[in-house]
Amino acid sequence: MKGRMTMKQTGVLVTVLICSCLAQAQDVFTTRHGQVSFFGKTALENIEAVNNEVSGAVNTTNGEIGFAILVKGFHFERTLMEEHFNENYMESDNIPKALFKGRINNITAVEINKDGTYAVIAEGDLTIHGVTKKRTIPGKLVVKGGQLEMLSVFNVTPSDYNIRIPSLVADKIATSMQVSVDCKYEKK
Repeated sequence: MKGRMTMKQTGVLVTVLICSCLAQAQDVFTTRHGQVSFFGKTALENIEAVNNEVSGAVNTTNGEIGFAILVKGFHFERTLMEEHFNENYMESDNIPKALFKGRINNITAVEINKDGTYAVIAEGDLTIHGVTKKRTIPGKLVVKGGQLEMLSVFNVTPSDYNIRIPSLVADKIATSMQVSVDCKYEKK
């Protein structure tokens, strides 16, 4: 279709935007294949999806961090769930990505040249379904052999991001989703 970007083009554009925000840094680590998953449990069924196409960057000098997620990159066990997720809830054709842009507040506690696991706190803007909210998200930054891995688990409430759940299926959709992040970075 004329005037619309493909998922690959959108991913490249988002990666360029994130990296340009962090470009002045000496110690920038990036990923294009990070993983974000979510899980919601109800009495009727569990909702679970995984996205292995997450782009992101972290600046270990000043703590700037950014993620970009193509919503259509989330894959479900059942195709029908994936269709409903993209068409009815996330409106992925109109709102194709989710973003986080912020700063790791305690980046100075991370010894980037020393292997270890460091507790970190990121504060910033989380944008889902076109709605941006300030969030404080705990995580771990693992340093091993000159590479970084970011791990985090936090909750997202769909109603906070204007994701409407029809009353007909409300008992099948959890009111809160547990989001897990696992991104391995390489130095830029």
